[in-house]
Amino acid sequence: MISEDEALRRVLEAVQPGPVIALPLLEAVGLGCAARLTASVPLPRFDNSMMDGYALHAADSGAGSPLRVTGCQPAGADLGLSCNAGEAVRIFTGAPMPAGADAVIMQEDVDLGPGGLLCREPVQPGENIRRAGAELCAGQVLLEPGDVLTPARLGLLASQGLATVPVHAPTRSAVLSTGNELRQPGEPLDAGQIYNSNAVMLQALLMRAGLRAPAAVHSPDDLDATVTALDQLASERDVVLISGGVSVGDHDQVKPALRVLGIEPELWRVKVKPGKPFLFARQQRGERSVAFFGLPGNPVSAFITFHLFVLPALQRLQGRRSEPPLRLTAVSGQDLHNDGDRPHYLRGTLIDGVFHVRGLQLSHALFGLTQSGALMRLEPGARVQAGDRIQVLPLPG
Repeated sequence: MISEDEALRRVLEAVQPGPVIALPLLEAVGLGCAARLTASVPLPRFDNSMMDGYALHAADSGAGSPLRVTGCQPAGADLGLSCNAGEAVRIFTGAPMPAGADAVIMQEDVDLGPGGLLCREPVQPGENIRRAGAELCAGQVLLEPGDVLTPARLGLLASQGLATVPVHAPTRSAVLSTGNELRQPGEPLDAGQIYNSNAVMLQALLMRAGLRAPAAVHSPDDLDATVTALDQLASERDVVLISGGVSVGDHDQVKPALRVLGIEPELWRVKVKPGKPFLFARQQRGERSVAFFGLPGNPVSAFITFHLFVLPALQRLQGRRSEPPLRLTAVSGQDLHNDGDRPHYLRGTLIDGVFHVRGLQLSHALFGLTQSGALMRLEPGARVQAGDRIQVLPLPG
């Protein structure tokens, strides 16, 4: 067995993002930006009003004399209005400032009568004005390569008039589930059979990681069928998650099937609990590389190994900058111990800074997993008492 850190290092060194393409903004959400982007349009683009009110000379607001309202400037096209001393221009939020005006007084702070506009409160020069370029100047860096394209960042790019963004080609993915005992949800079960929960869970994890429309294929525990399924998926996809069949039992056909296809696993068996029988392999198909991740058949093991090894690889494939997982300091809500020889990822809840283990801490305990929102890594031989400070990893979502 190899260590968790060594396994992750090998996986990340082996995967590289695809070619750079231009995608429409909404199709790029969650991907990594593939180039440095700079601003061409300052924000704000022009001096404009922060409020509904009146544009005027600040010095006139405290004079006590009525001001003559000479025009109205709504948001939209600049009407080219000007404002002289002793005058005011009706203005609305976002509207361009009239020439000469140096402040905006809110409409709540004025009285408008037959004699003109009277200011109840004085304003200062520049008050309630958004100055051109105050937030963003032309030429300023917007995004660096690897920055995740969040909704806010996509909005920023749209503010620059961009309709597309350079990204690495989206990763095409699939899930191959294996096992004679599996039936699809909705089908009747015979004795000894179970529903194929892993395929749905892994597809959902891929989708939450930003991958579009992951395929799902099932193969019985048959060497020829497994070879055919793997070969077909590798011809169409960049990443294939294999659920089950990666151990050394008589009916585990994944490793033999990969060898039939000329693929030798680059790593197998990682010193982590749950999730020891994790496999990673690659195959070159023309100019592209296909990554195979063999995940254990038990659902909790598959879930943990996905987050430890697959998710960081997917982020790299999407051109996202690699960042260590978020770890929070918490307090253990109970006594815990690990008498095994592998780090154990315990599943539990993190509430008000206190971590509590939830449910059966067994690799098949799917219901307990659904009650958990964080992981705690307990080192081999470690003992933790209630009240001890610990580190936990919040789970996405």
